[in-house]
Amino acid sequence: MARTGRPKSEEPRRNNVMVRFTDKEYQKLKACAKERNLTITETVRKGIGYILNSGQ
Repeated sequence: MARTGRPKSEEPRRNNVMVRFTDKEYQKLKACAKERNLTITETVRKGIGYILNSGQ
């Protein structure tokens, strides 16, 4: 019988991170995501990549 469902990912995302923001910080994050047409998660991931690539 054929398997059904979503195929396994090569790099599964198993780790969760919870971050608390002030209302002002959260509004900035939402505005940044909306401006770039990204989700909040994508925005945070790209922000981490930016910091790592800039050498800071």
